[in-house]
Parts: sequence; structure tokens; C-alpha cells
Amino acid sequence: MGFTTEHLRRAAAALADRAEAAAEELNGQDAKLGDGDLGITVSKGWREVAKEAEALPEDLGQAFLACAKAFQRVSSSSFGTLVATAFMSAAKATKGRSEAGWGEVAGLLAGARDAMIARGRGSLGDKSLLDAVDAAAAAAEGFDDPSEILGAIDRATDEVLDSFRQQANKLGRARMFGEKSVGLDDPGMLAFRRLLDGLTSAQK
Repeated sequence: MGFTTEHLRRAAAALADRAEAAAEELNGQDAKLGDGDLGITVSKGWREVAKEAEALPEDLGQAFLACAKAFQRVSSSSFGTLVATAFMSAAKATKGRSEAGWGEVAGLLAGARDAMIARGRGSLGDKSLLDAVDAAAAAAEGFDDPSEILGAIDRATDEVLDSFRQQANKLGRARMFGEKSVGLDDPGMLAFRRLLDGLTSAQK
């Protein structure tokens, strides 16, 4: 069996719980390079998606679209818009289907990355969420087992955080801190890491 709406329902609950647990940490990290409200944005968005989970349609594309609407309904920030854009990309790719093969995860992540780049006008290498999604897409390539996919993405996410930590941010409000951002994790990339922790914990 591939990826279905039921998997999305279970993931939404795990992500909402993890986002809430990490909210204070993410707010603190964001305060060093931005508005200090990223944790609120992420936790509110995923909690709203989780609230909608039971009502998600079996059509996977429509389910992803419903997630996009739910997230952006309560998180209209630039980060919320990017997450909604990623959901809409996945919705377009899976429209009219009740299941997607696990081997499609890499392509879905790559599609989300490209859609977010187009929407946010950022670039790879700017030290942002985009770089984390790009690394995840590359890591998932060639795998069709969910545990192997998650493990590969988990390792790649740690590596991308490590590789960008000593670089300056070049996107969003964080870019205004210039060299002061060197040595700090990008808040969006850290949010991706913490959400991935939620999926990893749920799988155990």
C-alpha cells in the first residue's frame, strides 16, 4: 500500500503535537533573526490541520488542498504561505487519486520546493526552509519504503543544518542580520527538523 489520506490524518496529529512542544524553542530562535513568532505560526497551523484531519476526503489531492486551506486560515505569515504552497503543489500532483506510491515522495518534495521558490522568490543556498526541503527531496530519491525514506530525510536534515549553520542568512527578515546570523540555525530549517522529529517519533 502507498500513501493515503489515512497516513496524512495520522501525520497531522503527530505534527501538531510536535509543533506545540517545539513552539517556545522556535519562537526563541526566530527572535534572534526575525519576529519571534514562528513557533506560534507553526503550532497554530498544524493544530488547525489536525482539527480538520477526520474530515479530510479520501481523494488525496483534495485532502492536501484542504490542509493548505486550513494552515493558511490561521497562519497568514510568509512561512504559513510557503507551507500552504507546498500542500497545493502536492494537491495538484495527486489530484483524483486515493493513493500515491512511496517512491513518489521525492518528486512531491521536489515539486513543493519548486513551488515555494516560485512563490517566495527565494533561492537555494539562501539558508532557509527551501534548503531543508531540497535536501529532503534529494535524500528520498530512489527509496520506496517509508522507514527508509524517513531515515534518509532525517540524516539529510541534520547534515543541511550543519552545513548552513556557519553561513549568513540571505532571505527574509533574517538577511538583515547579515554576519550576525552566522553560527545560528535558520528558524525555518529548525522548524522542519522539529516537525520531522514528530514523524520519527510517531513511526516508533
